[in-house]
Amino acid sequence: MTFRIQGSFGGSTLERPQSLTFQAVRNGSDVLAKEIDPRGSIAGLFGSRVRRLRMAAGLTQAELGKKPHVVSTRITQIERASGAKPTESLSRALDEALGADELLVDLWPYVYREAFPDWSQAFMERSARAVAIREYAAHVVPGLLQTPDYARAVLSLDPLLTGEEQLEERIAARLGRQQRLHSPDRPELWVVLDEAVLRRPVGGPVVMRKQMARLLEAAEEPHITVQVLPFDQGGHGVMGGSLTVLTSPDESEVV
Repeated sequence: MTFRIQGSFGGSTLERPQSLTFQAVRNGSDVLAKEIDPRGSIAGLFGSRVRRLRMAAGLTQAELGKKPHVVSTRITQIERASGAKPTESLSRALDEALGADELLVDLWPYVYREAFPDWSQAFMERSARAVAIREYAAHVVPGLLQTPDYARAVLSLDPLLTGEEQLEERIAARLGRQQRLHSPDRPELWVVLDEAVLRRPVGGPVVMRKQMARLLEAAEEPHITVQVLPFDQGGHGVMGGSLTVLTSPDESEVV
């Protein structure tokens, strides 16, 4: 196990249909829409269940929207599987309002994952099953070793973020994946950090000091190896970006 740092920090698979056609008419504050095929996507399944539960409860979209304090058009979007995906907190609020007995809460993680590209979904699934993870990080600390504040600083830079709530969900999802490092089936983790990762003050000096402490702490774990590739080593074969190699239980490897 090796950990070397030089310098200091500031003092101290389902495919979504290409298009969906709806026939809708106004009925007071509600929108009666043709029910989408729940087999088309996880978001479609989620929306279909919300619609059926709402109708069984005898609620209009406007009446349901008042419970989690959202406008009726947001409920329409969810039922149609259009627009922004429902957040975890909204899914939980709808579940409670409709007495869904955790059905919507259980479906939400799959709705969330569906928002990612197919390759990203496949990577997360393989990573969750990997017996060994080897990673070279060129720009930022790998997600499995990030502190909450560092994760926030990194994820908040995404220009596609829709708001604070989505940011919080992404942070929670990233930190949640770290739990596997403490589980009985934890993988062997070997991380090589480019020196640039440690020199770049993401989030500011305080955030970086805490992140450095986390790396030192992780390096003491018997199943985690943290190494640093210093600048003075010159060029190397993966200078173009980061690299992750996942080893599956059958010993096959995916890059």
